[in-house]
Amino acid sequence: MLSRLTINNYALIDNLDIAFDAGLNIITGETGAGKSIILGALSLILGQRTESKYFFNQQKKCVIEGLFRIDGFHLKKYFEENDLDYEAETVLRREINADGKSRAFVNDTPVNLASLKQLGEKLIDIHSQHATAEINDPNFQLLVVDSITNHSELLDQYRNAFFTYKKSATQLQQLIAENEKAKSEEDYLQFQFDELEKAGLIENEQEQLEQELYALNNAEEIKRNLLNTTYLLQESETAALNQFKESLQSLNSLEKFNPKVGELVQRLTSINIELKDIVAEIEDLEQATQVDEARTEQISDRLALIFTLQKKHRVSSNGELLKIQEDLSDRLNKIQSGDDSIENLQKQLEKQKTELQNMALQLSKNRQKAIPEIEKQILKTLADVDMGQAVLKIENNIVVKEAFDKNGIDHIRFLFSANKGHKMAEMSKVASGGELSRVMLSIKSLISRYTALPTIIFDEIDTGVSGEVANKVGLVMEQLSQHLQVVTITHLPQIASKGHSHYLVYKNDTGKVPSTKIKKLTNEERVLEVAKMLSGSKPGESALQNARELLNS
Repeated sequence: MLSRLTINNYALIDNLDIAFDAGLNIITGETGAGKSIILGALSLILGQRTESKYFFNQQKKCVIEGLFRIDGFHLKKYFEENDLDYEAETVLRREINADGKSRAFVNDTPVNLASLKQLGEKLIDIHSQHATAEINDPNFQLLVVDSITNHSELLDQYRNAFFTYKKSATQLQQLIAENEKAKSEEDYLQFQFDELEKAGLIENEQEQLEQELYALNNAEEIKRNLLNTTYLLQESETAALNQFKESLQSLNSLEKFNPKVGELVQRLTSINIELKDIVAEIEDLEQATQVDEARTEQISDRLALIFTLQKKHRVSSNGELLKIQEDLSDRLNKIQSGDDSIENLQKQLEKQKTELQNMALQLSKNRQKAIPEIEKQILKTLADVDMGQAVLKIENNIVVKEAFDKNGIDHIRFLFSANKGHKMAEMSKVASGGELSRVMLSIKSLISRYTALPTIIFDEIDTGVSGEVANKVGLVMEQLSQHLQVVTITHLPQIASKGHSHYLVYKNDTGKVPSTKIKKLTNEERVLEVAKMLSGSKPGESALQNARELLNS
């Protein structure tokens, strides 16, 4: 329940501090005093957006804080799931700067507006005089039925499965579209792949071929220089090998005179052997070097093919071409397996659909079973507010199983007549404003008995009723307050007299700027306030006596 509400710098409110009680809380005051402004401020800590133009003082920030007692309302799981500190007395706070930027907090932990609104919906239901329009909304009517049916766990399970199903259906359509597009390109992709595969590309082949072609194109010059090198090392009059041979002979003759000469002989012998090996390899290389026009043409053709493929695919290496070939292979494999993927997903979708239909049928059975009791309870409460001749029929138009939506296969429709024997129709077409208010009160009264909502606020829901009917409406509100906290803004003395606590909203004109104030009335002050509601600003003794009788009834 809402224990305390503090408002600073909002609209006509400079600062305000209200402590609410359990049971039925009555708020009264003249038109324009600021009763709805208080509700507007409350809605801000329930996640509603705002604008800085509603500030009392544009130079200061607006701060609104609500203290809620939430123990016993099964909200611990919500706090755990949203990583919030659970407190039996939880504080919701909203701070709004002059530039319109705002921050929201739950027990001093920053939260976004969506989270604040989600929590607020679990704490308070604000019903204004204009909210009766929603009574004809099919979604609201279905919500009424589901609230009483008490199958929230199954409904959550169904909706999670429904959104999974819709996601799978979208995925299937995308897969079919992609597969059809891929199939239209399959021949071209296959041609590209076959062309690359036929080319038999090797990663570093291009560099090796270019080197070999360069050697072939210069074969004559290479061969000439190799022959000349062999001639200088081995065949000329001053050939290096001959010089080494004579040098070794000279050193060998000196070895007997100096032992160190032997080391030099060994070293020179090694060089001579190495030089002979070099000459032999040069000769082999020279023999292998030939002018090969056929090989030159073959390499040129091969390189031309590689260059053509690289240009076609806008790359500059065989490695990149091989990567393209691999990608083409993957795409072709996906195309070939696309039908299998589609078939598997279709089977999965059909299974999900069957599960959804089964859950939707169970939801529908639960709703159908609950509808007679809902009609009975609403009509009973309507009788309590002087609408005993009213007729209510809740139709459940079940659609075909394949046409399920996020709520199942049920289309709920409330039909109403204020008097027996009259044709039933949508409530807005056959009910007056006062009758709609009483119907909505009856519905809200029923919902409250099946939900764990801590607080409900009625903002002049009694519009259009008066006299004994107003008294009966007050009695229903009083009964409702036995199950939850009720806050009611009213102009009717019959309803105001039923409250356990009574608050007066008034405008203070003593300052430079008028401001809204509120105070909790004492018993004597309540008598005077109810008397004013009965007869005007200066009630006589008879009005005061009448007020006492109302308060004591």
